[in-house]
Amino acid sequence: MLAGDLRLKGADILATHEPGGTPLGRRLREAFLETEETVAPMAELLLFAADRAQHVELLIKPALEHGRIVISDRYADATFAYQGAGRGFEESTVTRVIELATGGLKPDLTLFFDIAVDKAILRMHASEGTERVQNRMDRETTEFYERVRASYLGIAKRESQRFMVIDASGSVDEIHRRVVKIVDVFLGA
Repeated sequence: MLAGDLRLKGADILATHEPGGTPLGRRLREAFLETEETVAPMAELLLFAADRAQHVELLIKPALEHGRIVISDRYADATFAYQGAGRGFEESTVTRVIELATGGLKPDLTLFFDIAVDKAILRMHASEGTERVQNRMDRETTEFYERVRASYLGIAKRESQRFMVIDASGSVDEIHRRVVKIVDVFLGA
């Protein structure tokens, strides 16, 4: 929705996502999200890093070099939250892996859609039977998601200049209006 609004305003946008924003990334996504096989935590961390390295080099950097605005559904903060806090990796290990995968490239603005874990789980269950395909990350415990959410909120506190927390408990249209206001201010529109 945001990409569409910005395009209508004349912005040159690359809208992408992780994992799976590149052909290699789509295969990696299938390998670690859509498998029934147990995935070792270190393998998960490194597979996400491999996807991100490919994503940065083949999509994000070239788009930025051409003056495009990049909107990515997930990026390095997700690894910090999910693999760092969620899986319990040492912060220094996760930071080192992220640095290798991104070459230090950080977003200018990050939007975190915050919702209580119990409400998020209810929304996930409500989407069952729709076109959304459940993956193995959707089957994690409430405690796992509490650690992930706390990590995101910690990042927001530490990096409040780039990291905006958006209350995601409302409707899609309400949330989108909040996003547009934040991004318009950020872009000086």
